[in-house]
Amino acid sequence: MNIILYLRIGERVIENRIEKGACMHPTLMELKEQLEITGNIVEDGINLLYKYEKHIVAEHSKNVAVEAERLADLLGENCTSARIAGALHDISAIIPDHKKIEIAESLDIDILDEEREFPSIIHQKISREIANILFGITNEEILSAICCHTTLKSNPTRLEMILFIADKLKWDQKGIPPYLDNVKNGLEKSLEHGVFIFIKYLYENKSNLKVLHPWLIEAYNFFSELIGA
Repeated sequence: MNIILYLRIGERVIENRIEKGACMHPTLMELKEQLEITGNIVEDGINLLYKYEKHIVAEHSKNVAVEAERLADLLGENCTSARIAGALHDISAIIPDHKKIEIAESLDIDILDEEREFPSIIHQKISREIANILFGITNEEILSAICCHTTLKSNPTRLEMILFIADKLKWDQKGIPPYLDNVKNGLEKSLEHGVFIFIKYLYENKSNLKVLHPWLIEAYNFFSELIGA
């Protein structure tokens, strides 16, 4: 399914939700009003970030979309799904951190203690909901990849791993990621090796993390058993 077809389906999903009187948080209603549908879901997502002056996130999302598509093509996965997931993975950046828990509660998102302690990390779950509610994405593979792109999880799909590692290869910080060469070397062996190298890097530096998310722990245990520490 191409990107424009995704968008046309998305328009119908949004319209149907409104017609059925779906209750939407005022912040999401505002986002919907700001969303300009042009016929290209990737550009629409990026443009919404720019509209909210999230320029760094917008550039990062463009880069992640390109990298995810490249990896998907290299690995024989769905390039369109990878590109859409990359473009929308951080779309919840338009919601301030101090509102994220309130928004998550209004969307009936399961909120972990670690996410209440560090609300920024729940952005992955909120991005999933925005992709579904505002952009009409119903493909569960795409939604699930967006939902765990920061932490990953146990037994991930190929698309979940692709988005996870593309996000780390095209990070939004200054300079070169300290793990970059090791992850690239791991990816030459397999997608799983590259992913595990980054997860190990996080674990070895977990004292620098704001919280140790349970999904990350589950992912670390899964890959430790799959590949070996």
